[in-house]
Amino acid sequence: MSPREDAPADRGCFVGIIFFILGLGTLLPWNFFMTASMYFNNRLNTSEWSNGTVTTRKEYYFDNWMTLLSQLPLLLFTLLNSFLYGWISEKMRIAGSLVFILFFFILTAVLVKISMEEDRFFSVTMATIWFINSFGAVLQGSLFGLVGLLPQKYSAVFMSGQGLAGTFAAFAMIFAIASEADSESAALGYFITPCVGTLITLFSYMLLPKLEFARFYLHSKSKSYELQTSSRLLPTGDVEDSEKTSDPTIGSVANGNPNKGVSEEEGVRQAFIPLQSENTSTQKSSILEVFKKIWLMAFCVTFVFTVTLSVFPAITVDVKTVYGGKWERYFIPVFCFLFFNMMDFTGRTVTVFFKWPSKDSRLFPLLVVCRVIFVPLLMMCNVQERHYMPVLFSNDFIFATIMVFFSVSSGYFVCLSMTYAPQLVEPKDAETAGALMTFFLALGLSLGAALSFPLRFLV
Repeated sequence: MSPREDAPADRGCFVGIIFFILGLGTLLPWNFFMTASMYFNNRLNTSEWSNGTVTTRKEYYFDNWMTLLSQLPLLLFTLLNSFLYGWISEKMRIAGSLVFILFFFILTAVLVKISMEEDRFFSVTMATIWFINSFGAVLQGSLFGLVGLLPQKYSAVFMSGQGLAGTFAAFAMIFAIASEADSESAALGYFITPCVGTLITLFSYMLLPKLEFARFYLHSKSKSYELQTSSRLLPTGDVEDSEKTSDPTIGSVANGNPNKGVSEEEGVRQAFIPLQSENTSTQKSSILEVFKKIWLMAFCVTFVFTVTLSVFPAITVDVKTVYGGKWERYFIPVFCFLFFNMMDFTGRTVTVFFKWPSKDSRLFPLLVVCRVIFVPLLMMCNVQERHYMPVLFSNDFIFATIMVFFSVSSGYFVCLSMTYAPQLVEPKDAETAGALMTFFLALGLSLGAALSFPLRFLV
């Protein structure tokens, strides 16, 4: 949506800050479970001694299942949210989702202190991941629709907040490792962090209606788009002339004012033109009509996330360092999670100041498709254990360099796709476009998660 001339100022950039926090809050569930991969794998893939020999228990493939069960509910509930967002109030969808996300984070923190058999712990964790990401999907879809009603730059700010969520989780994990506390206490402190973050997100959303700038744009959601569209389609003088023409007494012989070359029939026809255009402009387009306008952006965001999730984190988390010692504990949190999330955040943030290629450029989808080269590159890093493909890039810094370009391009092209889509439709359809793009974002995540299984077995 373009800024309106009669809009009040966003004093102190408070609305921008709030949408940044809301963006961060939407991806806390996914990022905190993903970054805690080492904690979950240590609790699940333990070894026991039997007759003097080490017996390895069954492999749970936590990272693959975590990725899949995070994205499938995201896909299903985002689809539900796209069609039914008008049935449930915005406050119920957003505030209610945040409350349930907080509940499941508290449950996960409590489970750190509870001893549990591995199979049961795996089942409870997978169920928690399913439900927390279901509410995250409702939250994300609702907020994408909401931010679509504001000027374009707020979509980029919101996406930047989402990019920071992973960095936030990565730093939380690094600090937990650096604390030198026992693994149980470190994990407890780690999972308390998103509880606090979710509370701050909830309070930020409750503050939003109190800000004049937010009320100006967001209240149009419940009002008709009559004033906005008529001011765009008709100049002020034309509106006044139309009102005069629509008055049956103006221009009549009874008023002593001859028609001056305009017949009575023509006057009647002109009287109905403003009403017809007004009704047309205030009626929202169907989902199919909106999709026809944004299909290329939908493809781009789907393809970007399909490539990204096919190798991250299911494959990248198994890359091993060639150096031993203390660095081994920090290698994956730093080079896999911190590098990815910081560079992804950088890519998203750059779009606030610089946008290339343009939304009409054929180069844009071509560059998106070219990202597929990162899949074989990361598969040929020092992933262990491996069965088929050779290791071509064993050096830690080559892996880090590939991760930098992989993550910057992911954040950049996702943010461009999500911000370009609302520009391709009329303001009245911005919320529908935002909800649809969220669905295709989730579709890309789900396809990538599904592809991670065969790609991991191919390594």
